[in-house]
Amino acid sequence: MTTSRRKFLGLLGGTAIGAVVFQACGVPEKELIIQAPFEMPEDLVTGIDNWYATSINTTPATDGVVVRVMEGRAKKVEGNIDHPINQGKHFPRTEATLQSLYNPDRISSPLVRIGPRGSGKWEQISWTDAIARVSEQISNVEDKSSILIANNRISGHAQLILNNFSNALGCKNLIYEPIESTNLRSAIKHVFNQEQIPDFDIKNTKYLLSFGADFLESWISPTKYSRDFGHFRQGTDHRGKMVHISSRYSMTSANADEWIYVNPGTEGLLAMSIASVIIRQKLGPQPNVESLTENGKFDLADYSPDKVCQIISPYLTPDKIVNIANEFMEHSPSLAIGGDTAGSHTNGADSLSAIYSLNYLADNVGKKGGVIFQPKPALPDLINREISSSFSEWEKVANDMQKGQISIFLTSNVDPVYGLPASLKFRETLSSTRRVPLVVSFSEHMDDTASMADLILPQGDPLEEWGSNIPDPGPGYQTIGFQQPVVRPFFESKGRHYGNKSFSDSLISISKTMDLDINVESDSIKDLILEDSKKLFKLKRGSVQAQTEKAFWIGLLQRGGWWDINNTFKNKINKPPKFKKLTTAKFNNTPEYDFHLIPFVSNGISDGSGANLPWLQALPDPISTATWSTWVEINLKDATKLDITEGDIIKITNQNGVSIEAIAYPNPASAPNTICVPVGQGHTSMGRYAKNRGANVLSILDASKDDNTGALAWSATKVKISKTGNWKKLPQLENELGGEIPQDPERKVIKIDGDGEGKHHH
Repeated sequence: MTTSRRKFLGLLGGTAIGAVVFQACGVPEKELIIQAPFEMPEDLVTGIDNWYATSINTTPATDGVVVRVMEGRAKKVEGNIDHPINQGKHFPRTEATLQSLYNPDRISSPLVRIGPRGSGKWEQISWTDAIARVSEQISNVEDKSSILIANNRISGHAQLILNNFSNALGCKNLIYEPIESTNLRSAIKHVFNQEQIPDFDIKNTKYLLSFGADFLESWISPTKYSRDFGHFRQGTDHRGKMVHISSRYSMTSANADEWIYVNPGTEGLLAMSIASVIIRQKLGPQPNVESLTENGKFDLADYSPDKVCQIISPYLTPDKIVNIANEFMEHSPSLAIGGDTAGSHTNGADSLSAIYSLNYLADNVGKKGGVIFQPKPALPDLINREISSSFSEWEKVANDMQKGQISIFLTSNVDPVYGLPASLKFRETLSSTRRVPLVVSFSEHMDDTASMADLILPQGDPLEEWGSNIPDPGPGYQTIGFQQPVVRPFFESKGRHYGNKSFSDSLISISKTMDLDINVESDSIKDLILEDSKKLFKLKRGSVQAQTEKAFWIGLLQRGGWWDINNTFKNKINKPPKFKKLTTAKFNNTPEYDFHLIPFVSNGISDGSGANLPWLQALPDPISTATWSTWVEINLKDATKLDITEGDIIKITNQNGVSIEAIAYPNPASAPNTICVPVGQGHTSMGRYAKNRGANVLSILDASKDDNTGALAWSATKVKISKTGNWKKLPQLENELGGEIPQDPERKVIKIDGDGEGKHHH
């Protein structure tokens, strides 16, 4: 790259450190002033702001950000313009990270329960005491396989430490996802033989066929996909076309050129019908066709458009399916993706496999504008070993707990008490100390599961901690994101024996207290990351290069990560697997329960993990503009037939008799006989902004599972609805909640009475 004198001087790290050279497709000028608080001074100069690069896992892919810090306080979060995933853009949840850092309901020190479990009575203890208690209890368990650790999906060095700890101890380790990705990952493994989700190159495709995946709002990597979608629409001289196929009218549906409604659970059937047209008209590459059909043995005649179109949708014609198939093949490169509701039925994994197989017919696998596989990470120890934990596994956990077979339950950044269906009776089981003798939470906030704990060892906020990550999905080349503390710990004033500690550092401390060898010589995750940075330095390639290890380390922190755009997937691409015969999605079709229930994740509080942040509660839903509440989208004609108007309180009951209430939102774009309810409200704990607000739609889901993977079929529930006779205005946009928003009693609000005419206001 061309380096001006100004850039060269900006890149100098000082005579003692040497120069750091950033390699990329032209380093943005503003990026060069981002700093790293590697040796943060005790007292910062008043009035001078600093920008620090870090990573925040507000989306599964983990975005790179820069944080504006003034006088030791984080003031603003922006996207890191040079990070491969989001390239300067950021998600709404990223902006609200500041409210997580300064949340008045954060847990400030380790706590021990002093009342009945779930009573909310706690006593503060020191970290030395907390680590000793947990270590002693773990040591006293004879059968270590009865110990269970539940965590969210993590990567990088945190995953390495957790895996090593679990393996050394011999305990179980499960991932918990309220909207699990089991079926998606199963389909990716089956169709492409890949462990990691590929890079779907929306940016460079010309025709996008999206089945169910609300990628502009919440699916996997919405920041990257939204940015890529902008280029797809306006970044070239040819505007790309998108067809979105789903059972709910979403933000992605609204942005599509065509939205095609399909009956719940028929997305895979439509994909197979499109494939039958492509193969019958001989539009696809013959080697791939032969592999998919096993040299013609797999007959697609049963999926011809005239046979399946009315099963798929009353609004679909055979000609429309043929037209989609032809457009998909004519506009090369084209791309087919699927997720969310397309994979949330009892046939979800097979449906997604059918959808992703279309990419072999389009001959786009491994090509620009298509499906690009991820390379192995530059640091082999950080290879992603995590697979999804299915709902079936969590059913077994609940059953084992009821039998008293789980001795210790440890949780980090997950809330299964909130997210699992009520039919599992997880909350009731966890409330018994006889069934589960010890519950330990490492939560930063008092979520529903933490409120049932015996011990809480609170981890810090992402803006206070060290970490690393392998983005999933990545950008198609080697990438490692780095997370550094951009501010001093908020509770450090409580002294070194109190405050917060990262989950990884807690595991290291527990292992050392127990004399358990977890193959980590470092005393902290920071030290481990620092040691591994030396391995990256020795590669002498990638986005950061320097003369010394120290200069390289500072360069990593300044950049917010390391990536090598030249190191991509190099292995041979496998032949496509043969088609599977699709099964029909199963529902409990009791006549009285005649509405399909489709939960969805909105762009604000997400799966409920952001419900304690007012900025996210106040973020309007893109379709209804609703805020701070739980609403139910219902077809306008269905609502008229049932005499339902906006604001009516509707009771939604599943076939087990479990019910919730939500505010009616009739919508002409909603499908008939289908109701859609946002996920995320209805917490019994989680702080003042989330507690007892709205309803928890996850609690009324049936325990239906995918036939092959055991994943929760979270769109397979049938319900009945009725009016309660009550009415409440649906909060929309801003300033419609009045006095309902909780106030911080310690926050003083100064009111200024004007003169009515504004004469003296300047």
